[in-house]
Amino acid sequence: MRTLAVAFVAFALLTACSSGDEPSKTPSSSAAPKPAPSSTNAAAASLDPCKLLPAEAVSKALFLDNLKAVPGPAQDTTANGGKARSCEYQHDGKAAGALAVTRYEGKQGKPAEMVASIKKAKPGAQDVPGFPDGAVYYVDGQKTATLASAELVGGTPVLINYTGPAKMTPEQLAPLVKQALAAG
Repeated sequence: MRTLAVAFVAFALLTACSSGDEPSKTPSSSAAPKPAPSSTNAAAASLDPCKLLPAEAVSKALFLDNLKAVPGPAQDTTANGGKARSCEYQHDGKAAGALAVTRYEGKQGKPAEMVASIKKAKPGAQDVPGFPDGAVYYVDGQKTATLASAELVGGTPVLINYTGPAKMTPEQLAPLVKQALAAG
């Protein structure tokens, strides 16, 4: 599972902000005042994937008993400023999926643009309704299914995505990503 999570986190970092598709440098049109930089970084840095999506929630969504949440490796990319943390979900020692949270400190961007860049980079990706800033679902090489969305946390763009077995549908993944977004 660690290999899946490392590959997943690396993919999330590359997909969201690489090859010229980095989040827009224009500020968000939000009318809310911008928090001070120290509180912005603290809010985004506090996003612990295992706390955003506890094992019990994944267990309920996947109809699996005794799921275990294990923090994955930290993946920081200096090229695009992404700082990713992941949580791996295991059932009897086997991979049941992973949640990755990637924050882009010091960047300004719109969540909808981040989601659009993923959709553009992934052939066959489809929009998933019910997310304020959009979400995208895709299957990579018939091996893994991913649902990704983004939001601003304290003014910092944050990408949240769940990756699981290829047989997982958008309907199964959406509640997991929505719960993580709501907890952030």
